Amino acid sequence: MARLNTYLAPLSLLFLAGSLVMLWFIILSGVTDTTPLNQTYFLSAQTGGITGARPVTQWAYFYICGEGNVDCNRAAPAPPLGWAWSANPANAPSELVGTHGGDTTSFYYYYMWRFGWVFYLIALVFSVMAFFCGFVACFGRLGSAIAGLAAFVALFFHTIAVSLMTAVFVRMRNEFLANGRDASLGRYAFGFSWSSWTALLIATVLFCVGMRGSGDSSSGGRRWGRQRSVRSRRSYDLNGANGRRVKDDYA
Repeated sequence: MARLNTYLAPLSLLFLAGSLVMLWFIILSGVTDTTPLNQTYFLSAQTGGITGARPVTQWAYFYICGEGNVDCNRAAPAPPLGWAWSANPANAPSELVGTHGGDTTSFYYYYMWRFGWVFYLIALVFSVMAFFCGFVACFGRLGSAIAGLAAFVALFFHTIAVSLMTAVFVRMRNEFLANGRDASLGRYAFGFSWSSWTALLIATVLFCVGMRGSGDSSSGGRRWGRQRSVRSRRSYDLNGANGRRVKDDYA
């Protein structure tokens, strides 16, 4: 039991640590002008000519920035995507503008990104919990079960987060393209998001395998125990039969 977890638990922790590092890269995008944070954004689009907008706008996690993740707005939780321009702007794609976020953002983009933004944080919290519980998984089945449960919850919220993020920014890119403006998805943010999800999925599976492996070894021991009892029963029956034959001979 412990021997299997000795190998699987560190491997799970390795994948979980990789998932956490990539999540931190996404959350800290735009914080400093260093690689890869200055290249991590969800969408880059030409916004020149839109009222109050920069020539190029890049949407990061806490910030809405100019090209290269510089000249950013103040950090804000779940910033409305329409904060890239002024209220009721001219020349902006009509599908993006609405009455939310100070008359800058439509209902769909305001709430879809707000929920996606929150689920990233929830996934981060449960991933950190799973990481520390993973050290307990090195010592037995119970630790693998606790770490596996925390990792599964993190995976659930992470799945929702990256799905909402993908839906929002792919559709937003298409709106800019349909409006005759160049727009592209951020390869770093999308790469980190889905790679982090994949690493978390692998870690969750490994924790579960460690838990099942423990149960298999114990059940194997019970099977060997039953086999020994069967052999002892057979030897008892043979000895009994020999005893009866000896009695018959003396009779």
